[in-house]
Amino acid sequence: MPGPISSATDSLRAGNRAVLWGIAAIVAILALAAVLLFISLPDANAFNARVERIFVENDALTAPVELRLLEVLAGSGTAFSEVLSSYRVIIFILLVFATALLIAALVFLLMIVALNRRMTQIQRTGIEVRSLRILRGENAVLLNDMAFTLTPAAVETLAVLAEARMDDDVLSGAEIEAVISGRPAPDCDEAAGATRIKRLRDALGNQLVAELLVRNIARKGYTLAIPKDAIRVE
Repeated sequence: MPGPISSATDSLRAGNRAVLWGIAAIVAILALAAVLLFISLPDANAFNARVERIFVENDALTAPVELRLLEVLAGSGTAFSEVLSSYRVIIFILLVFATALLIAALVFLLMIVALNRRMTQIQRTGIEVRSLRILRGENAVLLNDMAFTLTPAAVETLAVLAEARMDDDVLSGAEIEAVISGRPAPDCDEAAGATRIKRLRDALGNQLVAELLVRNIARKGYTLAIPKDAIRVE
C-alpha cells in the first residue's frame, strides 16, 4: 500500500496538472474567441475597395463637385481603415488582459482551496510541531518559528504539561495545581488547574494554537499534542 508521502505527492501532482489544464483551457477558449472575432470583423480595406470601384465604374464623373465627392469618399475610406485597425489592436489588448485576469483568478481560487484544505487538516490532526522550547528564565515559548511571551504562571503551567508529556502522562486539573503549588493532589481543587489551563490558552492568544496545542481528554485531564522528542524545557 502507498504511504502517506506518496499519496500526498500524487495529490500534489494531480493538483498541478489540474492547474495547467485549467490555464490551457482558458487560453484556448480566449484564443478561439479572438480568432472568431477577428474573422467576423470587416476588412480594413473593404471601404477603400468599394470607393475604388466607384472611381472605376464612374470615370465619366468629371465635374469639380463630383470629383470633390469622390475625394471625400476616398478620405472616409482611409479614416475607416485606420479606425478599424486601431479597434483590432484594442480588442487584442483587452483579450490579453482578460486572459491574464482569468488565469490570476484561477490561481487565486486554487490557492484559497488549498489553504482551506490545509486549515481543515490542521483542525483535524492538530498543529505540526517540530520544536517546542520553554524558556523559563525569559518567560517565553518558541513554537516552531513563533515566539510567545507569557506570564510566569503560564510558563510554569506549560512546563508542567511538557514534563508530563515527556513522561507520557495526562494530568488532571488537580494534579497540575498540585505540581505547581507543591501540595498533595487530594488537597487541590480541579477548578484551580482548569483555571491555569484557561489562563495559559489566553496567554497564547491565537485560539487555533491554544486549542490544538493543549488537549483536553475527557475524564482524564490535559496533555500537549506534541511529540515528546520535540520538547525542550530550559
